[in-house]
Parts: sequence; structure tokens; C-alpha cells
Amino acid sequence: MRRVARLAGVGPGDRVVEVGAGVGSLTLALAETGASVTAVEVDGRLVAALRSVVEPVGVTVVQGDAMRLDWGALLEAGAGAGGWVLVANLPYNIATPLVADLLDGVPAIGRMLVMVQLEVGERLAARAGAEAYGAVSVKVAYWATAAVVGRVPSTVFWPEPSVESALVDIRRHAGGRPVADDIDRDWLFCLVAAGFGQRRKMVRRALAATVPDGDLLAAGFTCAGIRPDARAEELDVSAWARLARCVPPPS
Repeated sequence: MRRVARLAGVGPGDRVVEVGAGVGSLTLALAETGASVTAVEVDGRLVAALRSVVEPVGVTVVQGDAMRLDWGALLEAGAGAGGWVLVANLPYNIATPLVADLLDGVPAIGRMLVMVQLEVGERLAARAGAEAYGAVSVKVAYWATAAVVGRVPSTVFWPEPSVESALVDIRRHAGGRPVADDIDRDWLFCLVAAGFGQRRKMVRRALAATVPDGDLLAAGFTCAGIRPDARAEELDVSAWARLARCVPPPS
């Protein structure tokens, strides 16, 4: 837990929100750094124990489901956009949607250090051309830079799971996104989802149902400078953005 806290790079003056605090093992390690910590736990059976462990060291405990929280209200005391760091050991079933939702809708969180299953971590941090690269990789790259900064063997957990975990560092782009602000974000991610939905196909074929006008789609590929035989995993976020600009959404 102290290793996770060190990798999070937090200390006095930082505001940290932890998701899935459990009985407070990581929470205490974060509090030891001198950061101001808010711990979120959904399981009401654990909250009383969590409070008894961490409130004496100044941690604020919130009972709630991270997928349904009013994040704006919770973090309103933060230091403006990007003022919070999220640190969490995320279960498989919420890791990908929670990271994506927080990137989309909670700009107050400027950095994340998340522990996830290794394969999930590789997808979050993958670059174009990598085997793990997929739609969520494009989503993360749109908002942030991400890297796997550590691996966690199954032997450190009890009971021991059947998979390894990874620590992923995610940082919002500080100097602006690699995609122009005038790109229709919803349309961009619609194209990305369609492209990776049939990733074995060439992108222009995978997008045929989304953009049924073949001539328009072909012209869009030319305009975007994308080979007509390219596959989804070959296109980085900038290429997807060019395609979204050159192929307008249906009216």
C-alpha cells in the first residue's frame, strides 16, 4: 500500500479521493503522506469499521457507489479543474467504465493511479498498433496520457486471485488535448466504437453500417489521410479525430 502511495506522488497540500477504501489499508498509507484524503466505500457493512480506522487521522469517509456518485458535489471543495488525485484498487467490473466516465465528466480529477487487472491496465495504456489497443485506449488518449508503472503479483492478496494486477498512472493533458476542440466528441467515439466493434475488418468496412454512404466514407478516408485498408488498431486518436472531421455525422 505504501508503494501505491509513493507512486501516486501525493503529499501535503494534495487532495486525494480513494474509491473502494474497504477497511482502510491504502487509506492509511495515503494519509501518511500528509495529503487530504476522502475515502469512498459502497459497502455499508464496512463503513463503520473504516471510519473507526481512518477518521482519527483526519480522513473523510463517504458511503456511496462510485458509479452513481455526484462527483461534482463531492469534489466541489477541490482546487479547481485538475485539483484532485484519484487513487484506487478497482474491481474488474467497474474499472474500465469508471475511468472512462471520470475522464469524460469529472475534470476536477487531474490524475489517477489505479490498480486493475493486468489486461485492463494494458488496454488503458496501450498505444496504436499494440495488441491491447482498443476503444478504451482511444478514450484515454483523448483526455490523458497513461502508463503502466508497476505490476502487482497475485501472491500479495488474500485470498489469492488467479490474475496479476497492474498499477496505471493516468494524467490529464495539461497543455490541451491532441484533438481540436471543434471535433464532435460524441461522433468521434461513435466511429471508434464501430471500428473496434468489428476489429478484424478494415475500418471502412467496419464503419459501413454507421456511414452507409460509401462514396462519402471513401472521400472521408482520403481527406483524413487514412489508408482504405487500415484496421482500427492502427489508428491513433489523432487519426480518428481527422476521420470524425472529414466524415460528418448523419443529419
